[in-house]
Amino acid sequence: MDRLHAMEVYVRVVETGSFSKAAKEFAITQPTVTKLVAAIEERLKVRLLNRNTRGVSVTESGALYYEKCKVIVRESDEADNIVRLRQTQAQGLLRIGTSVAFGRRVVTPLALDFMAKHPQVQIDLSFEDRYIDLVANGIDLAIRMGKLADSTLGARFLGVNPWLMVASPKYLRKQGVPKQANDLSRHPALIYSSVLGDDVWRMTTPKGETLTVPVAGRLRSNNLSAVLAAARNGFGIAAMPHYVASDSLKSGHVVEVLRGHTLPEQEIHAVFPSPKLVPGKVLAFIAYLQSRLGERWWDDLPKA
Repeated sequence: MDRLHAMEVYVRVVETGSFSKAAKEFAITQPTVTKLVAAIEERLKVRLLNRNTRGVSVTESGALYYEKCKVIVRESDEADNIVRLRQTQAQGLLRIGTSVAFGRRVVTPLALDFMAKHPQVQIDLSFEDRYIDLVANGIDLAIRMGKLADSTLGARFLGVNPWLMVASPKYLRKQGVPKQANDLSRHPALIYSSVLGDDVWRMTTPKGETLTVPVAGRLRSNNLSAVLAAARNGFGIAAMPHYVASDSLKSGHVVEVLRGHTLPEQEIHAVFPSPKLVPGKVLAFIAYLQSRLGERWWDDLPKA
């Protein structure tokens, strides 16, 4: 016997004074209601209700049991409502995982704006460039670049992360401006070492040709800010995400090299522990990110 369900039925029998009315409310038969109440009495070894032709009346023990059951049923309903509310609305603690550069430059200002729009949400923001296990680390949502591997995780597409090549105007005046992709072999490359195949830059020419260009240089780093700093200071040509170079492009500290040659862009996904029963806070943040990471989203970033 489901004790909570039996209590719910018993409460309504007492409040309506009728087995048949309680049965109708729960869409069950009157004999089923009678059996549920009888089962409670058998388990407690006490009579809770007196039955007669006019209906039912509550015994002294039955009245005491009714008062306690009413509290339990109400608390159970409140517990269900709280969980449903958290599942459907944006509230509670949202734990987000993201890479260092993207997290600092893109996710942080967006998360702060999301918090301003949703006062019931608290955010725990973790920066890691390594792969992390969402379940083991208690992450509600992670933002990942590139193609997703098959997994049991839930995922939503957010947008794309384009890359470009940049150098400082001073460097280009001194060393010359590359006119075609093969010219890059004569220039020092500033290499971001966290990308697979970082010694080879793959690109598509304005004519649609796909090229692979081997590059080499004096600086290699797994930190995009370091690579950008080297480019701004005239140490060579760097390939990096557009969002990293955005402010420096606007200020003129760097300019785009080989404009019209496109580097591979990365897909941006939100991933979360399970595709089923996704919490409202996670769905709300995903919808917000999708609204902000649309066409040329990197042009609308706040100044770093």
